[in-house]
Amino acid sequence: MATKVPEILPDEVLVKMSAPPKSEVPIIAANQLAEADGVLFGFPTRFGMMAAQFKAFLDATGGLWRSQQLAGMPAGIFYSTGSQGGGQETTPLTAITQLVHHGMIFVPIGYTFGAGMFEMEKVKGGSPYGAGAYAGDGTRVPSELELEQAFHQGRYFAAMAKKLKTSA
Repeated sequence: MATKVPEILPDEVLVKMSAPPKSEVPIIAANQLAEADGVLFGFPTRFGMMAAQFKAFLDATGGLWRSQQLAGMPAGIFYSTGSQGGGQETTPLTAITQLVHHGMIFVPIGYTFGAGMFEMEKVKGGSPYGAGAYAGDGTRVPSELELEQAFHQGRYFAAMAKKLKTSA
């Protein structure tokens, strides 16, 4: 089920930033993570790491960490940047520490989603001037290519999570 983390900026600030309207996607509470069989976290990159809203959400999982409720749970990540090389190299390195501290099993996509990953004719990653619509606040709407890649990653992740769960 797709959910989003709570926004930490006040509405007045979001208006001044020309942020897109809030979606109808349900907001998840940190303790709800323990109910999942596995999680696939997606977030925008800010200065080479996950956005502050997502970091604040993970910071709220201390109780889950203390009780080890996420230990052994499969977890994956995907992320989007506002420019080519805008932190795509460092974001996974800074995000994986969150999973490791919880004892989660990191399930990377690796190079597993077919020939599309080798295509060099379309911009991948993202750019405010590229295929994704720029929202004015640094966020962007993913392009069709990015959505397709996320879909493949989700399918791969679900298959790996199922394998991990049945082998446990």
